[in-house]
Amino acid sequence: MNGVTGRMGHRQHLVRSILALREEGGLDLGDGERLWPEPVLVGRREQALKELAEAHGLDRRAVSTDLDAVLADPSVDIYFDAQVTSAREEALRKAIAAGKHVYTEKPAATSVDGALELARAAERAGVKHGVVQDKLFLPGLRKLRRLVEGGFFGRILSVRGEFGYWVFEGDWQSAQRPSWNYRAEDGGGIVSDMFPHWEYVLHELFGRVTSVQAYAATHLPRRCDEQGRAYTATADDAAYGIFTLEGGVVAQINSSWAVRVHRDELVEFQVDGTEGSAVAGLRGCRYQHRAGTPRPVWNPDLPATERFREQWQEVPDNDGDERVNGFKAQWELFLRHVVRDEPYSWDLLAGARGVQLAQLGLVSSAEGRRMDVPELSL
Repeated sequence: MNGVTGRMGHRQHLVRSILALREEGGLDLGDGERLWPEPVLVGRREQALKELAEAHGLDRRAVSTDLDAVLADPSVDIYFDAQVTSAREEALRKAIAAGKHVYTEKPAATSVDGALELARAAERAGVKHGVVQDKLFLPGLRKLRRLVEGGFFGRILSVRGEFGYWVFEGDWQSAQRPSWNYRAEDGGGIVSDMFPHWEYVLHELFGRVTSVQAYAATHLPRRCDEQGRAYTATADDAAYGIFTLEGGVVAQINSSWAVRVHRDELVEFQVDGTEGSAVAGLRGCRYQHRAGTPRPVWNPDLPATERFREQWQEVPDNDGDERVNGFKAQWELFLRHVVRDEPYSWDLLAGARGVQLAQLGLVSSAEGRRMDVPELSL
């Protein structure tokens, strides 16, 4: 596990996924056997790794700053990467060459060509490979998927997404995200971070993205790093995208680290169809059927008397959705894929589609035009 001293690698992948599985006695494979994951923590700062191992009751010897040595260890079966984006591609390439199964945070690479070559290399090597696509496992989106698969919407017309929150500039209040996120030279930018998420959410729930028109902005050009030093933000911190999907659905998604939240959750998707609509967030999902849709009338001369939010119903938590951790759920599926060869579709090719959409989104913003999104293949 490379990059577990970072926020996401530590909290979601190590603690809430791998260590959570160990606390449950391992992963139940359903045939009387259990899989017991033994993490090896890899990174640049040995002391930080040892402290992390000790804090979680792991063997302090199961840490290393030598990635090549770990990859040469025949007892290591899977390489996981949660490093900064700029360091990820080379490490994944080494792991594939060493014959390890690979599982990685997204984006898998900084370019479409690099992402595709990783997928092709993994196929040639015959190793299993996966990319984290955690939003699909969020309780709110699981409920939304139930509505889609149940035909609730009729013909889906549009999807509107709002994501983001105010990330402090780092001067009078510390920033909630590492400073490299705001430096393009270090692989930062909200387009490269979030458009891969939007690609797989749209692809899996509503259809393949066929075109993108985007505008990327750097709203806050000056920030302060972890040491309080001012720096110029060279990466985009907001993006406004319009996506067309197979079948004619139109999606509009705003992403921003320079927006103050006035919604129920940090991300929300509204889906409108001929038979009904729904609004899904991280955990909840509300719906309104055609038969229960009220009849609003525009009248600016009188105050609104309808409580619009109260006219929606909650999708029930029928399948224990609220208790699911999306990262852990996908880890379980990937581990089953490795040891039992169970089906798994969120591979490096799927990850390459996300890189492609981000790359085309940036081109669209720079050139002020809509970009077609060709279908990728190995």
